[in-house]
Amino acid sequence: MNKAMVYVALLALFTAFSIWAYKAMIDIRPKVNRPKLNPHAQQIIDDLEGRLKMHIIVLAEEIGPRDVFVPDKLNAAADYICQFWEKTGYEVNTQTFMVENITCRNLAVEIPGKFKPDEIVLIGAHYDTVSWSPGANDNGSAVAALLELSRLFSAKSAIRTVRFVAFSNEEPPFFKTSQMGSLVYAKACRKKKEKIVAMVCLETIGYYRDEPKTQKYPFPLSFFYPNKGNFVAIVGNHRSKPLVKSFARYFMEESDFPVECAATFGFITGIDWSDHWSFWHCGYPAIMITDTALFRYPYYHSSQDTPDKIDDHSLARVTYGVYRALTRMVE
Repeated sequence: MNKAMVYVALLALFTAFSIWAYKAMIDIRPKVNRPKLNPHAQQIIDDLEGRLKMHIIVLAEEIGPRDVFVPDKLNAAADYICQFWEKTGYEVNTQTFMVENITCRNLAVEIPGKFKPDEIVLIGAHYDTVSWSPGANDNGSAVAALLELSRLFSAKSAIRTVRFVAFSNEEPPFFKTSQMGSLVYAKACRKKKEKIVAMVCLETIGYYRDEPKTQKYPFPLSFFYPNKGNFVAIVGNHRSKPLVKSFARYFMEESDFPVECAATFGFITGIDWSDHWSFWHCGYPAIMITDTALFRYPYYHSSQDTPDKIDDHSLARVTYGVYRALTRMVE
């Protein structure tokens, strides 16, 4: 093969890649007019800011690192979640399973749908950390949002069933193993033939920066997305592309917070790095809402993942956007 043929082949390959990338990533971004938030929305965000911060301080400072290797801390986090939900008026459903001779708990509450109760929209976040990290962002920020979303929904009715789940054992060494809490849970849902029409995974959502070059990506995403880490990402696989598109549209129509989205191959580094993977594995449509974790957050899986690193106001804005998008999905 001569050089000209090699160049033609490379050009054809690059063209095919560009078309795929456009369809998989750029083309799925909804084209909508972003809203100007009214005073009522701003008041909800201001209230959320203080509430979210309180949860993160409890989880990361008062409790600290929490996994099966420090079971008293893992149980303390589970108890905190249970107590919050019970005070909010929910009945907590507990799924237990054994790991390292420790009883682990997945915790769930729900609001039954009025007209389509069999259609379930599930919002989940893991409450464990790696053993050496306080986990303010990973995943205290997401657990805080999960709790506050459940509070906001507690006085609402919905057409579809809304379920909030706190998972144990997302972190290594249990990630993508039979002992991963969300996989235990998703398999049970599949065994019961539950109709989960959407799973929304909240993962590491509290760190945002406006400076250039504060955002990195796995190859080849850096060709298509901004280098400022000031957005929240909505991520799914190809099968979950309709869910990515609809959730992104609702979020963008209800919130002015910057957002990027992608529906791509699961083998791209980081795309499947959370509890949504478990639901993909069991055949459910699922997306991850994230600040992109290690691709932006310099304190990822470290002892420095502390509450002072969290952008409290941005976290509140993201939580409000997720709340409004979920409301659109279930009403």
